[in-house]
Amino acid sequence: MKTILMLAGAAMAIAATPAMAQDDTDRAGDIQFKLLGTAVLPDGKITDIRVNLPGLPATTQTRANDNVTPTIAIEYFISNNISIETIAGMTQHDVDATAGLPVGAELVSNAKLIPATVTAKYHFDLGAVKPYVGAGPSYFLWVNDDPGAATLPLGVTKNTLSNEFGIALQAGFDVPLNDTGLGLSVDVKRYFIDTTARWFVGNTLAIETEHKLDPWVISAGVAYRF
Repeated sequence: MKTILMLAGAAMAIAATPAMAQDDTDRAGDIQFKLLGTAVLPDGKITDIRVNLPGLPATTQTRANDNVTPTIAIEYFISNNISIETIAGMTQHDVDATAGLPVGAELVSNAKLIPATVTAKYHFDLGAVKPYVGAGPSYFLWVNDDPGAATLPLGVTKNTLSNEFGIALQAGFDVPLNDTGLGLSVDVKRYFIDTTARWFVGNTLAIETEHKLDPWVISAGVAYRF
């Protein structure tokens, strides 16, 4: 929330500068592409231990590491103020112990995630800056995950992370740079989504835990609207 308020303040400051934006009198039907650098900052906290054959300590806690990755956003304007946006990208994370086990013990390795997301956005016109808010559904699709190094001595041969639906809240702003559609964009999303992690020894389910992911996803980059 603090980050979103800071973005709003920055948007108001930019709005005080002379406008360089193109005329938005009738821009319904426009498409905007964005090429962004994105920081993915997940939680990964355990909220429930359902299966625990190895007898892990009840205080066991984990965290997923942060990652920076390129993303593409594609946005369609239904009207001057309302648009629909989707993003394309993949992020990779490890999950390490933070309590109950040796700190840093790797439990999940190279988990690759596609955060399929569609948001409906409302844009405000402040002249030189176009702040917006949005919300929409998300589906976290895990396309790869390997047992972490710390689980191998337990005999773990496979682990999985469940694909799940969630929601995303969004805020940010676009700053047109000229009248050809080129601009800058800053975007912040907060996801609310969980996953179930399972570790197997052969065909036997040895560990099952529920994790709160709830990542902050912060992006900045260039945009082109036409």
